[in-house]
Amino acid sequence: MTDNTQQSPDAHGPHSAIPADLPTQYAPAEVEGKLYERWVEAGWFEADAKSGKPPYTIVIPPPNVTGSLHLGHAFQHTLMDALTRRKRMQGYEALWLPGMDHAGIATQNKVEQQLGEEGRSRQDLGREAFVDRVWQWKQEYGGRILGQMRRLGDGVDWSRERFTMDEGLSRAVQTVFKKMYDDGLIYRAERIINWCPRCLTAISDIEVEYQDDDGELVQLKYGDGEESVVVATTRAETMLGDTAIAVHPDDERYQHLIGKQIKLPLTDRTIPVVADSHVDPEFGTGQVKVTPAHDPNDFEIGRRHDLPMLTVMDERGVITAHGPFQGLDRFEARSAIVAALREQGRVLQEKRPYVHSVGHCSRCKTTIEPRLSMQWWVKVAPLAKKAGDAVRDGRTTIHPADMASRYFDWVDNMHDWTISRQLWWGHRIPVWYGPEGEVVCVGPDEQPPAGEGWHQDPDVLDTWFSSGLWPFSTLGWPNETPDLAKFYATDVLVTGYDIIFFWVARMMMFGTYVMDEPPFHTIALTGLVRDEHGKKMSKSFGNVVDPLDWMDAYGSDALRFTLASGANPGTDVPIGEDWVKASRNFANKIWNATRFALMNGATVEGALPDASEMAATDRWILSRLNTVLAEADGYYEDYQFAKLADALRHFAWDEVFDWYVELSKTTFARGGRAAEVSRRVLGEILDVTLRLLHPIVPFVTEELWTTLTGGESGESIVVAAWPQDSGFRDAAAEAEIATVQQAVTEVRRFRADQGLQPGQKVPADLALAGTPLVAHEEAVRQLLRLQPAGEGFQATASLPVAGATVSLDLSGAIDVEAERKRLTKDLAAAEKELAQTGAKLTNEAFLAKAPEHVVDRIRGRKAAAEADIARLTQQLDRLA
Repeated sequence: MTDNTQQSPDAHGPHSAIPADLPTQYAPAEVEGKLYERWVEAGWFEADAKSGKPPYTIVIPPPNVTGSLHLGHAFQHTLMDALTRRKRMQGYEALWLPGMDHAGIATQNKVEQQLGEEGRSRQDLGREAFVDRVWQWKQEYGGRILGQMRRLGDGVDWSRERFTMDEGLSRAVQTVFKKMYDDGLIYRAERIINWCPRCLTAISDIEVEYQDDDGELVQLKYGDGEESVVVATTRAETMLGDTAIAVHPDDERYQHLIGKQIKLPLTDRTIPVVADSHVDPEFGTGQVKVTPAHDPNDFEIGRRHDLPMLTVMDERGVITAHGPFQGLDRFEARSAIVAALREQGRVLQEKRPYVHSVGHCSRCKTTIEPRLSMQWWVKVAPLAKKAGDAVRDGRTTIHPADMASRYFDWVDNMHDWTISRQLWWGHRIPVWYGPEGEVVCVGPDEQPPAGEGWHQDPDVLDTWFSSGLWPFSTLGWPNETPDLAKFYATDVLVTGYDIIFFWVARMMMFGTYVMDEPPFHTIALTGLVRDEHGKKMSKSFGNVVDPLDWMDAYGSDALRFTLASGANPGTDVPIGEDWVKASRNFANKIWNATRFALMNGATVEGALPDASEMAATDRWILSRLNTVLAEADGYYEDYQFAKLADALRHFAWDEVFDWYVELSKTTFARGGRAAEVSRRVLGEILDVTLRLLHPIVPFVTEELWTTLTGGESGESIVVAAWPQDSGFRDAAAEAEIATVQQAVTEVRRFRADQGLQPGQKVPADLALAGTPLVAHEEAVRQLLRLQPAGEGFQATASLPVAGATVSLDLSGAIDVEAERKRLTKDLAAAEKELAQTGAKLTNEAFLAKAPEHVVDRIRGRKAAAEADIARLTQQLDRLA
């Protein structure tokens, strides 16, 4: 185990900067891979359960073994990595634990597809051989995402990598199942579930994708005369399984029908009319067909009224009800049944196409069929109460706080959870059935019953069952391990708000039940990554982006910084390629500015000089550094990554590179003690800024920091100490440099307005007496390309700025008369625009008829014209 010794900000050893180590341009592809392998080989990501450091733990939301890195992964991994890297630098024993989920349906489908290409099925192999084949597939093809995580820079502890089907986690699953079974929290019952006729299994709610499909809504007449009813349905094929008609008990229209028997068309059965408060009398006719075996709401009505539950199609969606439709696929039967009813005059109305929301299997896109099935269930009420109480009493905090209501909506209204799946890949349900109807649940240390007639339940557990144990099973539970003692409960879960119910709530239920302590101190909910227009990324929209493409083109740091820049808690994150390019430019700016600073002698050697030796620019930047450091700490603790990235980018690019470095150039050129002081200050600023940026952009900061501090010693920013706010503030220096910035900015704006090129030099007379600008005249002249006012100087323009006056001789730089004509023409156009827009906005007839957005646009044009007039007038005055 590598000694993660923390280094103080000034304890860099006797090293000087080595600018020769830095190429002239930053090439991420040449840097990132070698740096990551160096970090892993050094063991800097490995946590020590025996250390005396305080723990900091994040367990990764385990990606599917079949998965590959998408932007959602990259987004959340960037945030988790940033949190972990910072805590490691702060002296915590930081564990970011990686792993993968076995992804029952997805993985089984992959292997079945592979077998299909060979002309075989899983039934041809048999269960044992098929499971062996899946393990073989996992070894050969699974886990591609792990390599992609390395590309992104994930600082995870690879020595602790876990898989939901490995031996330790399987033991945890069986232990929890046995405990819950013995406690009466797991039971077997026949209920309505989501069924995929293609995958031939029950699936969880999260594995159902809803989309608007074109269907048909038909209005059907059952019975005749006064004892007829009219029902509407989008699934006419299910009418073969109707066992009642339901009306609201207070609906006066149908009191005479309650208790009557109605002839069910196309069958030889009659069905009763029942009164049930579930029916909405205001919706449609207020009469509802009840198919208890094929609809979850109808199932509950059926239970309340003890109705027969007739299953009329098999597991593949083929009609099994005796009659002319037997053997038809459900969709073929739908058309055939409507046609038959139409011939009998029982189709009163047809609406086609009828767009409505339909559930599809997320894996194979097959339309889901609600199906009555014998399954294993978890009794969630007592577990959900514990999970809710953990947030209510403050043991777990949800961030942002306004997301807590969404969490409570789920845990306070959860239905029992079906946990069995009709698959072969997964954790086999540890229940055995005997020849005399015996049922035995077996724990991990118990022998299953043997003998003739005994057999194990063929189903496996829902993947969410094993992933719900992830926060403690990965740390060695049910054994009392050092990892479990040190790292549970974990500090923060970073995950999307879209899986609060499906994963977060389950982990909270299991953690509070098994460990008697919630698994997280904080649940930090993120939004979803969308395209630059805010649209959901989807293959059907053609806007899905492979993050690897952007990393190849612009570097991993650029992608990471872009994602962090959009990370406002609980809010969706738009991202576009132009933004990644901008982040690449920021990485290049860091590189080029640091290289320039090193070439000009920036150093971290020795202690900082006393403030009395520093120029105002030095004291200003150190004061600003400590302010930004304090802000950054606050943003990290509050998971405000967008504000963090903005603050660091503004400080590094604008204040350090564009102002401090530029203002210091004249000091460096003069040399002497002032230059030595500024070089040491610049080294300090770079050192701390790189450490502040490192958790978000780890690669470029590592390469620069090790060069700055003397890379041959084997030091790494990964284990450098997190900067501490020294408390140094200098309001006077900040005010002085703010004055310099104001003056330079105003003159630059004037130069641009006059059409001067940025590098074009012009003579100027500076009247700075009595202002803070006096001490910075040389730097101001250099920044503004202003030459001394020599013989023949004639002031053609004069600017009052920051209490001083800057007079410029533009006679040789621009054609003053031509510029005056251009500005006069532009001013006339702006005045005409103001007159036209003003006339419209005072026209009562126009205001009464024009739409509000049109009026707003006119107001905007008027405001723009007013601003143009003020600007152009000022420019003309300056020319005069």
